[in-house]
Amino acid sequence: MDGAQSADERGTALDSQTRLLLAVRDRRDRAAFAALFAFYAPRLKAMLLRGGAGDALAEDVVQDTMLTVWRKAAQFDPARATASAWIYRIARNRQIDIFRRETRPLPDDAGREEQEKDAFASVALAEQVHRLRAALRQLPAEQRAVLESAYLDGLSHGDIARAKGLPLGTVKSRIRLAMGRLRRLLENSAKP
Repeated sequence: MDGAQSADERGTALDSQTRLLLAVRDRRDRAAFAALFAFYAPRLKAMLLRGGAGDALAEDVVQDTMLTVWRKAAQFDPARATASAWIYRIARNRQIDIFRRETRPLPDDAGREEQEKDAFASVALAEQVHRLRAALRQLPAEQRAVLESAYLDGLSHGDIARAKGLPLGTVKSRIRLAMGRLRRLLENSAKP
């Protein structure tokens, strides 16, 4: 055997949202899209609200994100990202696009100072995201996988255990170890 997995073998390892997105991509399956929408809409809205978006903006971004998911499903590649990572990235990009479109320069100096503060905050956030991604790449694959399932896919520890065929204690232990290691990696990367 050459070590290559068949499509069926890879399919069994995929999470349910990725399988739904593949059904949308491959067959334009409306029921699969409805299930994706029902799963992601409240999660995306919550993420956007936590990120400072107002209720109306969060709703607009969710609608636009899911429309983009439908239109661009053919571009989804499960070898490059999980469905959750792909969809959350679209949402974040849409939020940034809308923010840029709605941001207008203010005529007075106070407005300019506020824009400078926002620019510094954006740079700081981008730096934090970069540090987090770099730290995630340093985690062992099994720890990174359970973290992504818990925090990106929104799965409970029990759901992760069932999906990955692991004991619940192993899942909890991997998440705890991953969080501890992430904390140390981020603390070390913040030191000058």
